[in-house]
Amino acid sequence: MNKEFIKAFIGRIISSVITLFLLISFIYILIRLSPGDPSQKFLSAKFSPELAQKVTSSFHLDRPILEQYFSFVTNIFTGDFGFSYNDKLPVLSVVWQYLSFTLVFASISFIIQIIFSFYLALKSMSNAGKQSDKIITKLSLLIYATPAFVLGVFLIYLFSVQLDLFPSSGLKSLDFDSFSLMGKLGDYFLHLTLPLITLSAAGIALFYKYLRDNLEEVYQQDFILFLRSSGTDEKTILKKHVIPNALRPLISIAGIEFGILLGGTLITEVIFGLPGMGRLTIDSITSRDYPLVIGCTFTAGALMILSNIVADLVKMKIDKRLIKGLMN
Repeated sequence: MNKEFIKAFIGRIISSVITLFLLISFIYILIRLSPGDPSQKFLSAKFSPELAQKVTSSFHLDRPILEQYFSFVTNIFTGDFGFSYNDKLPVLSVVWQYLSFTLVFASISFIIQIIFSFYLALKSMSNAGKQSDKIITKLSLLIYATPAFVLGVFLIYLFSVQLDLFPSSGLKSLDFDSFSLMGKLGDYFLHLTLPLITLSAAGIALFYKYLRDNLEEVYQQDFILFLRSSGTDEKTILKKHVIPNALRPLISIAGIEFGILLGGTLITEVIFGLPGMGRLTIDSITSRDYPLVIGCTFTAGALMILSNIVADLVKMKIDKRLIKGLMN
């Protein structure tokens, strides 16, 4: 690993830390300036003003906003995000309970997106200019333009309400514990089929479009014509030359998409009632659980930045010229 690579990597880490700090600072100031007091949900008309003040003081909400902010920044550097107002547990502990599901859910969706988009792109290229190629391309644009909540509701209406093939919400059945191992796996499959389709559809369409265009562009390069004229068979050209060159520009898009998935599949988790980061974020915002909102934002931002750093490292490993680009 040369000095230029290390220098570029360190610079990327520093810029990422600054970006993450600005993100959580903006979110913190925004939610603290918004009207309302989270302590009020613990009170009723029968409680005295003295008790209301005591509850507010216990949350340290009676201090000036700037003082709260500097205290928050100090705690962040020590890894202390405070306690959730609702769960009465450390914020990171609550986040991890929901993050573990999102990590698995997002990873499965990402793998599905890559496999299906890769297959469709190759299938479309093999039938370039034919009717099937045009249908796949137009269908991908339609799916990409369809909002996730529209697709999710449509799938629930069709496959849950009308056909009664899949559950409409939740991660498992009420009698899940009584199932055998295979029964439990089957129950997970039934509950996650519609959410995975909803979450993966737009990503498949996006990756397909990029792959299809990249494959077509590489096929038009002069070195492909030279390989064909020299007698190299089409399978060798595709596997050793076309696919590797077509995948390189896709790495950045893949890093962004995976970061978004890891940060919390908000719409899908809310529609299908899944216990993930997206749903936790919405619940923490609506309940004005300030520490938990910050914890969710920090986690989502960190995962997105981390996935982009990994994508940059992969690109730098493939193409050394990108190191100089990141250093400038």
